[in-house]
Amino acid sequence: MKQKPKYWDYAATTPVDQRVLDVMLPYFAEIFGNASSNHIYGKKAKVAIEQARNSVADLINSDAKEVFFTSGATESINWAIKGFVEANSEKGNHIITVKTEHKAVLNTCEYLETKGYEVTYLNVGENGLIDLDDLQNSISTNTCLVCVMYVNNEIGVIQEIAQIGNICRKADITFFCDASQAAGKVPIDVQSENIDMLCISGHKFNGPKGIGALYIRKGLKLAPLMHGGGQENGLRGGTYNTPLIVGIGEAARIAKVDFKKNRENLLAKRQEVESYLLENNIATINFQNKKTAPHIISASLINKDAEDFILEHVNEFVISTGSACNSGLIMGSHVLKFFNMDKNTIRISI
Repeated sequence: MKQKPKYWDYAATTPVDQRVLDVMLPYFAEIFGNASSNHIYGKKAKVAIEQARNSVADLINSDAKEVFFTSGATESINWAIKGFVEANSEKGNHIITVKTEHKAVLNTCEYLETKGYEVTYLNVGENGLIDLDDLQNSISTNTCLVCVMYVNNEIGVIQEIAQIGNICRKADITFFCDASQAAGKVPIDVQSENIDMLCISGHKFNGPKGIGALYIRKGLKLAPLMHGGGQENGLRGGTYNTPLIVGIGEAARIAKVDFKKNRENLLAKRQEVESYLLENNIATINFQNKKTAPHIISASLINKDAEDFILEHVNEFVISTGSACNSGLIMGSHVLKFFNMDKNTIRISI
């Protein structure tokens, strides 16, 4: 029997943990009540949803009342940015973000530019980090929102989130952070890092696809993207997807409990993969001198095209050249193009 290729594309998506699946299954057919219904079936579902909310809040160190469930990071990003500017027009119309952000952020900002908003797109250095002085100098009296991702999904670099949050807090500017690749991989603390809004996505840390969460700091105003029956404190209408919410809650609980063990395993595997690439003169490792998430390895092949390399080894292992969200698109990876590494760079995510 032919052996399946090794899967090394976990930054694109992860399998659902068996423990997560086991907890989810009863909510498809046994505990099937609508969580908005005021009877025993609905109340059981509602209790499970609130337990999940507590688990997500515990993972990022927020209050459970500040956690709102969405369909994933893309919706959360759209809601955070569009919802904020619509509800806070008096705070200005200038947004600051980064050229290497996820397309969900960049495309949302580009859309808002057509509506009259001004957007500054910060460069990053060779180390993948923004210059904090550039951020400080880009702030004007009209700046209302700063959007910087925690871990870059293509190169794994961790931005200086606490320092960015401190700059924003001192300037009284709202700070939104896409933490899709950070959840379960690096410690997140929205309180100490002065993060006002933050999103995560279940399928990036062994939860189900189609479910995410948006943290919104207490007191912050957001206009809803989804109007309907008043779910999520009236901010996101629509019937609760109880099985998926239970799933992301359990994934968050496991990520918190197993964090140290998982991180040690990832670092050991990372060392093994990097050593193999270097010792066999296959590739050089990018961003070695900067703090990177333990699960994402950016490597530049030696005298080899990335697409050719992937095709040659398609039966041995599965990797990518960049974000799954850019896969198949003619433009390719905007992040790798920024660094002039789009021809020979691969992403191995373990």
